[in-house]
Amino acid sequence: MIKFFRQSYIIQYVVIALMAIALWLPSFVSGKVMMGLGEPVTPLFNLFDRLLGYSTILQHVFAFVLLVLETLLFNAMLVKNQVIGKVSTMGAFVFVLLMSMTCTQTNFFPFTLATLFILLVISNLFDSYLEPNAEMNLLKAGVFLALASMCYFPSILLVIWVMIVLPVAKKGSLRLQLIPLFGFVFVYFMYFVGVFLFGDFQNLLTGYREYFSGLRLSVAGFNLKNILLLSGLIVATILLLFGSSSANFEKTVAVRTKISMTVIMAFFAVFILFLGGNVLMNGLIFIVLSIIISYVFSYLGNTGWANLFLTLFILLVFANHYYFRFL
Repeated sequence: MIKFFRQSYIIQYVVIALMAIALWLPSFVSGKVMMGLGEPVTPLFNLFDRLLGYSTILQHVFAFVLLVLETLLFNAMLVKNQVIGKVSTMGAFVFVLLMSMTCTQTNFFPFTLATLFILLVISNLFDSYLEPNAEMNLLKAGVFLALASMCYFPSILLVIWVMIVLPVAKKGSLRLQLIPLFGFVFVYFMYFVGVFLFGDFQNLLTGYREYFSGLRLSVAGFNLKNILLLSGLIVATILLLFGSSSANFEKTVAVRTKISMTVIMAFFAVFILFLGGNVLMNGLIFIVLSIIISYVFSYLGNTGWANLFLTLFILLVFANHYYFRFL
């Protein structure tokens, strides 16, 4: 199975599309939708939620289309940066599987929309590593990060991640560090000016103040089921990354640097899980795991035991959607 998705022909895309449809079908059939939270700190998500809120089918269709676009972007990003092979659909396969593995994830909720912008942030930072004039990449990363936080506010923590990984990507000068910050602040400046001129600015400030005053680290979003799922995925990924002596990993400095940047992001992804709400909807950890697992599967030599693990995991995912609804 792993060797099958290391290739890129029409059959691989057909299989991935059928898998995505099969994983999302129960959500379409149920007609239920994860309603928007309506928080003042997520204005961009609120806008789409209002536009689509009159139709649950339309919300599901929009969320599914987003998944398709994000899958194509994710795979193209990994191919371009040599994290997976030049002709491979491994990234698309792993991304669809992890981002749709529970019924909770096959809905329209803030992180569904934020994922698109977060992937664009990662892509621009990856591209900046070998780019001699990376100013535009860094500026776009800051802009997309601001848009992501307007959909899913905890992603604002990635501002710190950007500042940490820029020196790793050899872009650690003060001038370059200020560029993504400028892009980020500029988007928020324009938003606040717009609300000040045409909206209820005082109500907006009150909303942000109430959000921050109620923000606490919490384990309320955890239960035994999702703890088992997340810990199992994280342990399996660590074993895949460090426990395989048969792996023929890509040794270029650029690829290793980008994997290091991803590993650093993992710490922020885990931290975000404790900011409240259903941890399955705080999906940054699944983006991180998708990158690392795609990388390992692309260069693994002996795939026997990895195929067994992958087959069992796929069976559990489909069983969860169609039979026992574990999550």
